[in-house]
Amino acid sequence: MRLVTFVPPDGQARAGALLGPAVIDLATAAPLVIEEAEGLAWDMLSLLQANQEVVSLETAADIVAAVGQMLGGELDLLTLPSLPGEEDYGTFEGLDGSFSIGGAAMLYPLDQVRLLAPLPRPASLRIYASFEEHALSLAALRTTPLSPLWYRGPTFSFANHGAIYGPEATVPMPAAEQLDYGLGLACVIGRAARDLDQDEAAGVIAGYMILNSWSVHDVEQDELALGLGPAKSRDFATSLGPWLVTPDELELYTDDDGRLSLLLSARVNSLERSRATSSNHYYPFPTLIAHASRDVQLFPGDIIGSGVVGGGTLFEQTRGVGPWLARGDRVELEVTGLGVLQNHVA
Repeated sequence: MRLVTFVPPDGQARAGALLGPAVIDLATAAPLVIEEAEGLAWDMLSLLQANQEVVSLETAADIVAAVGQMLGGELDLLTLPSLPGEEDYGTFEGLDGSFSIGGAAMLYPLDQVRLLAPLPRPASLRIYASFEEHALSLAALRTTPLSPLWYRGPTFSFANHGAIYGPEATVPMPAAEQLDYGLGLACVIGRAARDLDQDEAAGVIAGYMILNSWSVHDVEQDELALGLGPAKSRDFATSLGPWLVTPDELELYTDDDGRLSLLLSARVNSLERSRATSSNHYYPFPTLIAHASRDVQLFPGDIIGSGVVGGGTLFEQTRGVGPWLARGDRVELEVTGLGVLQNHVA
């Protein structure tokens, strides 16, 4: 499944699922599989927590299947993309307004809704430094060798879970000069867990999405000089989306260690600036989750970020001299199977 948080024409944000170029309104379509669906909360966190018994990721999958069955022969009108996240979302001809329950629309064309971050306000946000190539590149540019401590286990810093931006959102320009994107991945925790080992950790992943860990290097330099950070240097924004892709859709790209082999790229004003692969992920997500859960309870809706892939910043691409992002720039991050996450700098 590809799950979204969307704002339909009536203006009330809620959870949905993609079906080709359509967004299924899970709340409206719920009566297809649930007898008593009235009054239930259908937001992304409720799906993950499953504390209303019938509202869960499993129920969402049942609803998607029921809608597909209801469409029947008309499902052929939807040109489904061969991979999740391809830009050609097909057509919606003949379906607009044709499917409703009790007068409420059950399907919306994707271009008629506004997508928010899949989790607009996550419970927590940890961003790791888990790609060796990126760590080595930063060390070389700062003329300091990478510490052997980096190889003793992953490390992370918390980011601001209250400053989350979704696809197509405008990110305000911070009060700094060296604004940069950070090309990476994120996973969402799907059930409560504590003290996991690596073999158990993959089982708590609800899905994956693209991560843009924006940063400002002039602020970061001061933090690093004090042996701190990154903190205020990326406190202002993190972008996530465009949708949450469940692990079953990415099995083709996942090895036995839970490592994803995906192609990532970053474009600024349509010009490609970064291209990388996640197949060399030194600390894959199960390792990161096991580390995060040590002596700590993880909760549904917690987000674990991979940090930046090798070459996934302007800092690396320009050897630390810029030019940097400026007002009016459009930044697009694209990842195999996960779609395109686009933002503008205000």
